[in-house]
Amino acid sequence: MKEIVNNRKNVLYAVVALLLLIFPFVYDSRTMMILFTQVFIFAILAMSYDILLGYTGIVSFGHAMFFGIGAYSIGIFMKRFEPTVPYFLLAVLTTIVLTAILSYIVGLLTLRLKSHFYAMLTLAFAGLFLVLAEKWRTMTYGNDGFTFRTPDIFKDRMDFYLICLVMMIVVFLFLNRFTNSPLGRVLQAIRENEQRTESLGYSVLQYKIVASVVSGVIAGLAGVLYAVSLRFVNTSVFTMDITLDALLMTIIGGVGTLVGAIIGAGLIEFAQHWLTELAKVHWIFERWIIFFGIIYILVVMFFPRGIVGTLRDLRFKSKSKKQDVVKSEQKKAAG
Repeated sequence: MKEIVNNRKNVLYAVVALLLLIFPFVYDSRTMMILFTQVFIFAILAMSYDILLGYTGIVSFGHAMFFGIGAYSIGIFMKRFEPTVPYFLLAVLTTIVLTAILSYIVGLLTLRLKSHFYAMLTLAFAGLFLVLAEKWRTMTYGNDGFTFRTPDIFKDRMDFYLICLVMMIVVFLFLNRFTNSPLGRVLQAIRENEQRTESLGYSVLQYKIVASVVSGVIAGLAGVLYAVSLRFVNTSVFTMDITLDALLMTIIGGVGTLVGAIIGAGLIEFAQHWLTELAKVHWIFERWIIFFGIIYILVVMFFPRGIVGTLRDLRFKSKSKKQDVVKSEQKKAAG
């Protein structure tokens, strides 16, 4: 039965991926293509955050520092050197190395702390990088930021759309395998009961650091794509807003569900787009953030475990009811 359910999910995922793949060829809308590209990028960021929050039970307020490192790495390389594919790949490699080292060090220093102390300390680290980006003007140009050129392969919006889509799919497949591996099962055990997991002989700190490194590296890659999509980078990539966006996307879609992170990213990006478009219709929608907050409150009220999590609970309850009915009928027949 479980294999049938998994096969159905895989077929559904394949159909959705195929529809997204053919979308730019059948619907020629520059606005929608850019919007979907942003969804794919923030879906990668949300999935990276879900590894911490959903699968390990770690709340981080400093996730933006990894995102920002990726954005500034690609920006600085493309600004200082020729905008060619080799330099782009070198920038990506630099992002992976820097985010892996930083997430390891931050994890080693902070993951020994309890959840709320850890969250505050990660916020402090993110604040340090924000100040560094503001003050190191010779490299980052401060709050003003800077524009840069990109390799020719990224200049066509359709090509960039397909690259971001493929990247999102690859990250999803990788994280899906990661979370279903023995290592991923240990992380989920830590989320459920850290003390019991430690009593079984697992080094909880080391597993948490692995989760932190994986999450940080993927967030850095999302930052690379984000900067390339804008061809501009400034200190906003280090702000708390980025971390809050990832947090909201994860919660709305469903904590501990990678698909939920993708759905959450899509809902938030489309909601922001439609609400800002409505501002042209009536002045009241100029304060679109208020309506966005209302939408978030309604989603949390009606989907307390996120959209995917709530749907899973409903399916589980309906299946349990069917099993109870079958058992009662069997008892009656036996009686």
